[in-house]
Amino acid sequence: MKIYAMSDIHGCIHSFLEALQLVDLSGDNQLVLCGDYIHGGQDDYLVLDLIKDLEMKHGSDKVIVLAGNHEDMACDGRWPIGASRYSRFSLNHDNDDKYILWMQRLRRYYVVNNTIFVHAGVDEEAGDWWEWGTDDFTFTEKYPAETGKFYMNIVAGHVGTAEISGDPHYHGIYFDGESHYYIDGTVLESGMIPVIQLDTETDKFYRMTETGRKPVLSYDAEN
Repeated sequence: MKIYAMSDIHGCIHSFLEALQLVDLSGDNQLVLCGDYIHGGQDDYLVLDLIKDLEMKHGSDKVIVLAGNHEDMACDGRWPIGASRYSRFSLNHDNDDKYILWMQRLRRYYVVNNTIFVHAGVDEEAGDWWEWGTDDFTFTEKYPAETGKFYMNIVAGHVGTAEISGDPHYHGIYFDGESHYYIDGTVLESGMIPVIQLDTETDKFYRMTETGRKPVLSYDAEN
């Protein structure tokens, strides 16, 4: 089985459609979306509708949709859907309730074998009690990004890989060489949504490209 994951779409429908071209949902394959689907622009609704359509078409056991901090903030009234964050009203305010209800039901994390998919991170100090020791805020808003050894792999977004790497021009998948794979490509700047693939037979990670998949190497090894 192949598990594909991407994160931090931020209302960028065209980049999202391009990333989806790299995903194969045949057989038992799955797609995990790791949060932050909206950003406060008109295309927020297109992104949300596409995700909801994918979920309905393939089933929520095949398209796994996780909550990000932008979804949490929208549910709390701290972030708009489909309008500038500085505007008083959303462009489609009357219909927002159905999206909010959907967001409120999103999962916080998803586990496959020894890999945790999550928006921001988990409480790693809790060790193998992380499921019980991590609060909702940490799942979606943990900052800064943690690196180093954990007993499970963690695939997360939330913090752009340009920030984590310290290279403002880097927008690929950041692997720390230990346990963390960060996949937020800062799409609003780069136009890119990185797609990572976990091959559950080999327990190896790959980055998806138009010419095929390539092994994910540590950032230090790549650079």
